[in-house]
Amino acid sequence: MPELRTDRLLLRRWRESDLEPWAEMNADPEVREHLGELLTPEQSDATVAVMQAEFDERGFGWWALEARETGEFIGRAGLDEVGADMPFVGVDIGWRLKRSAWGHGFATEAALTCLAFGFDVLGLPEIIATTTAGNLRSQAVMRRIGMTRRHDDDFEDPSVPEGPLRQCVLYRITRRMLTDDAPRRNTTSGTTPPP
Repeated sequence: MPELRTDRLLLRRWRESDLEPWAEMNADPEVREHLGELLTPEQSDATVAVMQAEFDERGFGWWALEARETGEFIGRAGLDEVGADMPFVGVDIGWRLKRSAWGHGFATEAALTCLAFGFDVLGLPEIIATTTAGNLRSQAVMRRIGMTRRHDDDFEDPSVPEGPLRQCVLYRITRRMLTDDAPRRNTTSGTTPPP
């Protein structure tokens, strides 16, 4: 599993010590506001096992996010294959941070590094991002990293029950759209190709 570094972040393999703070995030109603039900510690641990297995299998996935200055686990960021039940295909970028890490630009910094990995290492032609229509914070990050939204791409998530979390938006970015003047200043080269 390649590690990625930015000025302030380390995107790395998950550790045993990440399980407790990850479970705390998944039990936080504000963190889960646009994600659905809160998770038990057992459910949260199971998500880490799945993320690790998928990364080992594909060579990309969800990295644990660590603040380099303190060594603190602050969330996750990465790339994931779109589920077969969705009305579109591709590779999806995402992030999830603990509340104390909100508002510091960490999501943008991690996302730019994941985009660079997806385009430069994996050779992806396009990367998408999805979230609920009401998740304005994540949509702001999507715009900051250069992604664009077409309203005819908006969709209802078939895996979500009827309600406010079902209506979703989709943003896109291609390699060509990610130009030299995109804000890549916080990323550093530290990637190695997947096996």
